[in-house]
Amino acid sequence: MNRDRRAWRRCSLGGAVFAVCMTGTTLPTPLYGLYQDKFGFSELTVTVVYAVYAFAVIGVLLLTGNVSDSIGRRPVLLCGLGCAAASALCFLSATGLGWLYAGRLLSGLSAGLFTGAATAYVIELAPPGGRAQATFVATAANMGGLGCGPLLAGVLAQYAPWPLYLPFAVHFTLVAASAAVLLWLPETVRERQPLSTVRPQRPGLPAQVRPVFGPAATASFVGFALFGVFTSVSPAFLAQSLDVRNHAVGGLIVALAFFASTAGQLAVGRVGTDRSLPLGCAALFGGLALLAGALRWDVVWLVVLSALVGGAGQGLSFRGALSVVAEASPPDHRASVISTLFVVAYAGISVPVIGVGVLTGPIGLEGAGLVFIACMGVLITASAGYLLRRLRALPEQAPTR
Repeated sequence: MNRDRRAWRRCSLGGAVFAVCMTGTTLPTPLYGLYQDKFGFSELTVTVVYAVYAFAVIGVLLLTGNVSDSIGRRPVLLCGLGCAAASALCFLSATGLGWLYAGRLLSGLSAGLFTGAATAYVIELAPPGGRAQATFVATAANMGGLGCGPLLAGVLAQYAPWPLYLPFAVHFTLVAASAAVLLWLPETVRERQPLSTVRPQRPGLPAQVRPVFGPAATASFVGFALFGVFTSVSPAFLAQSLDVRNHAVGGLIVALAFFASTAGQLAVGRVGTDRSLPLGCAALFGGLALLAGALRWDVVWLVVLSALVGGAGQGLSFRGALSVVAEASPPDHRASVISTLFVVAYAGISVPVIGVGVLTGPIGLEGAGLVFIACMGVLITASAGYLLRRLRALPEQAPTR
């Protein structure tokens, strides 16, 4: 019993380190308007700055998704914290647009190093029989950290001095504390290899993972696409169309989507991982419909509802996807397979985001948002239909917990 408690304590601390790293990746969200005023760039530039992060994540996952399986989780995570600290320093030193690109690039590197390795690490720190709960800790740390970023920055930007500096100073301090915690936690990879023997691994899936990966990756792409567009352009929409210029309120609305995702993940234990995927797609469709209403009629409470419903749908679908993929993966390929899943997911927060930015010039922010919603609605409908057909083909079983 004491051993299990120690294991859960370590699992929770690993989750906290994961959350701190992910907090830094969304920290600039409510500050983009301030940066636009300071440096004078367009809405398209905002989406490109945002997407640089996603491209960095994808690059790291493609090149180093398997590294922590070989050299150990802690060395990779310490490198990720180093990139997070360097990102904070770039924003603290920002005197032009180039610093923002550098900060977002380093933030993407940190998230790419953390995403697969930290998820596998948190799961492995849990006691035997605790895989399902540990998967929730990992995904909740991921989404909870993403939600804390805009909330922390919004509150500090609105009610504290130095709005473009204090949020990053606070995060730099949290990263330093996280490094100390990580040095105390144990390594979970038993047979490690020297870094010189590790070679980049092309995306690939063991045969036993392929049957479940397709629907899992589809649901992940759609959920992250919604989050990407919501995170990058919703502060501008709130300010320009709804006259909501309070940074704390804007940050809270964005954070609600990520917190709702955590709540959606909690519901997976009740509905089962297989059912959570089509149910999550249905909730994502509802969130998109609410967002379309908010864009069409300029109603702030519809934005809040879209964040809650869409976020819950993302949580349902994403935890279900991560659970089935992690369960099907052999231990020596788990981080690599999880990283491949995240490559697909992060593709959803790069290309659609830039597409919205490109369309904002000719048809406006609201028109670009409606085009995005229509495209994602078609994709979600097709995905849900595929998942429902797959679900009917499965034998009757109790919900997976």
